[in-house]
Amino acid sequence: MLPEGLAGALLPWYDRNARDLPWRQNPTPYRVWVSEIMLQQTRIEAAKGHYLRFMAALPDVSSLAAAEEETVLKLWEGLGYYSRARNLHKAAKRIVEEHGGELPSSYAALRALPGIGDYTAGAVASIAFGLPEPAVDGNVLRLCTRLTACADSVGDEGVKRGFREALRAQYPAGRCGDFTSALMELGETVCTPGTPDCGTCPLAGLCAAHAAGEETAYPVLPAKKPRRIQPRTVFLLEREGRIALQKRPDRGMLAGLWELPGEDGTLSRDEVLARAAAWGCEPTEAAPCGEAVHVFSHIEWHMSGWRVSCAAAPERFAWTDAADRRTAYAVPTAFRAYTSQL
Repeated sequence: MLPEGLAGALLPWYDRNARDLPWRQNPTPYRVWVSEIMLQQTRIEAAKGHYLRFMAALPDVSSLAAAEEETVLKLWEGLGYYSRARNLHKAAKRIVEEHGGELPSSYAALRALPGIGDYTAGAVASIAFGLPEPAVDGNVLRLCTRLTACADSVGDEGVKRGFREALRAQYPAGRCGDFTSALMELGETVCTPGTPDCGTCPLAGLCAAHAAGEETAYPVLPAKKPRRIQPRTVFLLEREGRIALQKRPDRGMLAGLWELPGEDGTLSRDEVLARAAAWGCEPTEAAPCGEAVHVFSHIEWHMSGWRVSCAAAPERFAWTDAADRRTAYAVPTAFRAYTSQL
């Protein structure tokens, strides 16, 4: 399925071109695991600073397991997809309880932990423990489909399984972690979406898509479902220099995070004042403070903001100052268009 000799062609290139990334320095199982969870659906440049702060605050499994969830979420603030942080926290507790505070080395045991799927289990097993376990993400799938001119949809789990097994057969003894990292590196920097840089690719001579001049025909992606548009009204409730936050429900989107109060739909000024009064805020004035769009994986919030001056501070909200919001409350980036005004 895959051409032979991938490791022999790829590893010398990786030795010359590997980027100096913080998680590649001292790649302990814990550091590799946290980085792989953080890099799910997050660009490398966006993750670097968060990773360094996270490691400084929670340097090992035991400190992560012992941390308050609010602390973990605050360290994750700005990365989105907060379920990743919650699962990381849950998995750390289980590792302490069931594995003596050390990540298990087997693929199956890693796969059984919360938040660890096939890709992350393969990445940790190969990079941290030197096992021949492939880590097949979107970058590696794109690379594999181009190497083989595979016209099957990469949304098909059978396609992923097939490439995972084909790659496993090519893992070089003693350099399993480097082979995994090299595949990722090539997909992220050379065999990119759109127009790949085939002139610098060490695998160009093995690539069926390149031989046919059809690199951009692959991968074949599954059809995307259109995102649902959700109008939403966001409230900046102010009293004596403090802003109201409320905690979202423990289940559902942005579960358990702090948010600016809001209502579904686009409310008029009179409706905004009426809602704030119903909350017990005794509003004295309301002024629009801008519109914003935030895109989630399956939904778009089309937000209208209102800045509301309040004479009362009902206990249903947390009334926060700037220091509180910097240190104690994890507020999703969905609200950045409004929190940046404070």
